[in-house]
Amino acid sequence: MIEVRSRTHELVLQHVEDELSSGRLRIGAKLPAERALAAQLGISRASTREAIRVLEAMGIVRTAAGSGPDAGAVVVAEPAAGLTSALRLHLASSHLPIGDVVQTRVLLESWSVRAAAAARDSQRLAAASSLLDAMDEPDRPALDFHLLDAEFHVALARATGNEVVAAMMTALRGAIHSYVVEAVPNLPDWAATARRLRRQHRAILGAIGDGDGERAAKLVVRHIEGFYREAKLDS
Repeated sequence: MIEVRSRTHELVLQHVEDELSSGRLRIGAKLPAERALAAQLGISRASTREAIRVLEAMGIVRTAAGSGPDAGAVVVAEPAAGLTSALRLHLASSHLPIGDVVQTRVLLESWSVRAAAAARDSQRLAAASSLLDAMDEPDRPALDFHLLDAEFHVALARATGNEVVAAMMTALRGAIHSYVVEAVPNLPDWAATARRLRRQHRAILGAIGDGDGERAAKLVVRHIEGFYREAKLDS
């Protein structure tokens, strides 16, 4: 069997991407056992093991040894997580200031909501709406709320039908969640902030559903920049 071992992880990564995109594999699902995956992809078990280690280092899978129900490689993030990790490291080292991330969000998301309003993909918009329903659950911890919040913005990017923009927002998701969570202690009244964020999310999604991309863009910019100022991240 001839294979380029240094590129094997890319073959496995492509397989994971394809399986996620098709819906055959979901976050929280297990990858096939090493032997089965190696046979399926036509590579050696040793190379498969190497590839899974690379995917684990990228934060895409989590592995557990043994033979019990928790053993094996479990998908914990989409392949864009590798870029997410790099962005978070840059943020931590001040190479990517929070203000730059916010400006990038404004750029991407104002375009995204216009495109989503033009596409009006009912299935994808329904997925975004279900995230808002989950955020409405009473007594939801702030950490969970912000995870759903970040996923909602990714869902709007997916609703554009533009896979590159969706991948970029997915990659930014970790960086967004990181700075938002760090900002929570600066908020004078989290409950009031959460209520306002819920209203803003519903208004943005409503404008998209109405096909009013310009109104959706204005609302999403106000939403992003308003939280940035309220949390004193610009100080």
